[in-house]
Amino acid sequence: MLTNYQNTVTERFLRYVQIDTQSDVHATTVPSTLKQRHLSELLVQELQAMGILDAELDEYGYVYATIPANTDKPHVPVLCFCSHVDTSPDCSGKDVKPIIHANYQGQDLVLPDDPTQIIRCAEHPDLPAQIGNDIITASGTTLLGADNKAGVAEIMDAVYYLMQNPAIKHGKVRILFTPDEEIGRGTNHVNLQQLGADYGYTIDGETLGSLEDETFSADGVLLTIDGVSQHPGFAKGKMESALKIAAEVVARLPKDRLSPETTEGKEGFIHPTDMSGTVEQAKVSFIIRDFTEEGLKTHEAVLEGILTEVLKNYPHARANMEVFEQYRNMKVILDQYPEVIQNAIEAIEMAGIEAKQMSIRGGTDGSRLSFMGLPCPNIFAGEHAFHGKHEWVSVQDMEKAVETIVHLCAIWEAKA
Repeated sequence: MLTNYQNTVTERFLRYVQIDTQSDVHATTVPSTLKQRHLSELLVQELQAMGILDAELDEYGYVYATIPANTDKPHVPVLCFCSHVDTSPDCSGKDVKPIIHANYQGQDLVLPDDPTQIIRCAEHPDLPAQIGNDIITASGTTLLGADNKAGVAEIMDAVYYLMQNPAIKHGKVRILFTPDEEIGRGTNHVNLQQLGADYGYTIDGETLGSLEDETFSADGVLLTIDGVSQHPGFAKGKMESALKIAAEVVARLPKDRLSPETTEGKEGFIHPTDMSGTVEQAKVSFIIRDFTEEGLKTHEAVLEGILTEVLKNYPHARANMEVFEQYRNMKVILDQYPEVIQNAIEAIEMAGIEAKQMSIRGGTDGSRLSFMGLPCPNIFAGEHAFHGKHEWVSVQDMEKAVETIVHLCAIWEAKA
């Protein structure tokens, strides 16, 4: 526990989640939504008020800031702590009303603005461990935004603590807040030279004590189907509807495997995320996920095989399958830097909790950052059931994340 300190993380979190920052996958601007900058501007103001004089918001919506080193040791690695300001487009983030359920006792949580929305203890494996803690939820009509405003608030509180407690020796620490992580663009415009960090940690994980050093590898796929359009009154034997072909491809996807609904652990999947078009042309977007590149190729071959089989019944239609890389399993990089993981384990244990090395069935900014040259595992933020109305976080888990960040800075300095 941090001595002589009253955490500000809850106060900050409650303030941040009320700012709508949803990103937009269909937008071409950077950031994808202007409203993300509203939170980023506030963060810069708060950092500057703490004495972080170089806190700045760049043209792309990234916040950079520095906690200056306060150690005499000359070769302490520069750390970066990173979280993203945007929330998922999957569920409304407008007019979030956070509610604190104090001294949780294991009951189901009925959300007042829509009583049909019930966070059931039996359906959330981490809730029973929260007995006696204070649970924060939304009110039932929006997501909460703990993904990733919990991480943002935790980093901000850790910065505040370090600035107020110079007796804790640490090297130079860089802060990075990114936009558009939820739509896969969170690192597109990061200036690593400007950042100037040796190692990074995203604060964007789930269960208390979790340390994630492995992610999915991810590809995107775009199917473009060109059909044959005819007047529907005279279409017999002539029309080959691109929309129907697209629907048939989706309908033939495996349902008992290779689907998000039926996979877990290290199992990968093929997931259609968007379909649009006309009789003449239709497009279907997919995400492909697996923990290995070989698995990605196998799943993509399954999709290509389905497309080929469907097209046999439409001799005049044509289709193009475009595969593009999204991110890769960061474990490939992190295994080369064991000290990054070991120091994080020590920091978590110094906070009095059990460290749990885990894999993410997803990705983080750390996936891309690791391959860009900044080894960057993911530390717990305490967020749960993200991207939906049942999202929740506990005050005590957020406070432990703050403590972990502070210990991590001190550990790197002590070992330098």
